[in-house]
Amino acid sequence: MSAIAETTAGSIQGSQENGLCVFRGIPFAAPPIGDLRFKSPQPVEPWEGVREATTFGPISLQAPNEMLEGLLPPPETPQPQNEDCLYLNVWTPGLDDAARPVMVWIHGGAFTIGSGSEEYYNGANLATRGHVVIVTINYRLGALGFLNLPALGETNFGMRDQVAALKWVQANIANFGGDPDNVTIFGESAGGMSVASLMASPEAAGLFQKAIPQSGAGHNALSAEETNATAYKFCEALGVDPNDVDALMAADPADILTASVAVDPIANAESAEEMANVGASATPQMPFQPVIDGSFLSQLPIDHIRQGSADGIATLVGSLDEEMKLLAAAGPGEPMTEEAVTGVLGMMHPDGASAYARYRAARRERGEDDSPDEIFTAAIGDVMLRVPGLRLADAQTLRAPTYAYLFDWKSPGMNGALGSCHALELPFVFGTHAVAPEFAGSGPEADAFAEATMDTWLAFARTGNPNSDAAEAPVWDTQAKPIMVLGTDIRVEHDWRGQEIGVWDEVIA
Repeated sequence: MSAIAETTAGSIQGSQENGLCVFRGIPFAAPPIGDLRFKSPQPVEPWEGVREATTFGPISLQAPNEMLEGLLPPPETPQPQNEDCLYLNVWTPGLDDAARPVMVWIHGGAFTIGSGSEEYYNGANLATRGHVVIVTINYRLGALGFLNLPALGETNFGMRDQVAALKWVQANIANFGGDPDNVTIFGESAGGMSVASLMASPEAAGLFQKAIPQSGAGHNALSAEETNATAYKFCEALGVDPNDVDALMAADPADILTASVAVDPIANAESAEEMANVGASATPQMPFQPVIDGSFLSQLPIDHIRQGSADGIATLVGSLDEEMKLLAAAGPGEPMTEEAVTGVLGMMHPDGASAYARYRAARRERGEDDSPDEIFTAAIGDVMLRVPGLRLADAQTLRAPTYAYLFDWKSPGMNGALGSCHALELPFVFGTHAVAPEFAGSGPEADAFAEATMDTWLAFARTGNPNSDAAEAPVWDTQAKPIMVLGTDIRVEHDWRGQEIGVWDEVIA
């Protein structure tokens, strides 16, 4: 059966599926092609009649990430890619005036891969269980989304795509049974960094009321100088003059993608150690990410947030307990030595040996594996993801109700080597764990945990408080540091792993 909804650009026809109205491939901005390449998103051209919205739109141009190949399940059918990629998808319990909470998902993927139409992000289970409206979006990636070249005069295209999608939600979601005054944005990894950037940017002010940055927070943005340097290397790889805008506009999309990959050392890393060496700093960087351009962002997102840019935005922020085990498993190589790990830590900390010793002592005290490999993955995960999240909690709890979580469910993948790794929460947040039981787990315990995770996210989306029958979550306090631990033993811990987290107190502001 079909479902018809009205948008500001025209009527669309979706489908009715298991009690939901589902719309796929809704354009929220004009196709960013031709003269609109390397430009901020523009309004959709209205259409006559009823537009079909039953199939996903093309996704942003992207190259496969060989580091993750074989770890996360690929889609059964490869998703079509195109520069014309600015589409979103909606799952709703009804096209009525019920004013349900709205949850807008921003996918991750290092700002170079991913889409809103991946199998993990099917919004049906969340929409049904929580009686909420789920929206998933695409945005431009890589150079097409984040190139910062002076001759272009604009940047942050991918971030402004996200803003355009949120503006579409404000203008249209009431016609899909949603409440534009109760919008939660949530995203993971680069999506979590995007959430924090939207909390920071004046261009996104007023477009949402709640935020869930997952495994990504407010320390990821590059200066104009840093991004200009990448842009010049990109132009060299593309074989065009950086001042020749016409040549950039006329470049073949496949060549743009090839040049984007060529200047991305993370995409070319062959091991977790090499990836850490590439990005080792107090705030490890990616070549394509939000740009401090003086308008979308004037400083790091965390600094905007400290100054009150997200006043009143209830926030749930967190990470996984063993984030970097996903990348370690992708490129295992030889076991690391204490000397090698100390050297990597020394790139991020003024005393790598002292940092290593503190991690080792803390792990021994808890009776955990204190091998160099374990210390490496723990420390890199803390620097890249966990500590920035805690800094965001510290800042935002002064401005709005703020809660913190740590996800420690263990993956059965690779005979347990993945642990509670990066991205593992995704199939539980969306209740799509059956898509990849070899990664997420299966059986009654996994089913119950998916329900508990969904209920936590849904409670937060409804009220700004994640407490439910499934889990307790005290408001974040900068002294006691209470954290909701989600796993086989759902509980509250205080200052969890504080001994090693404290290693970074004087390093990551």
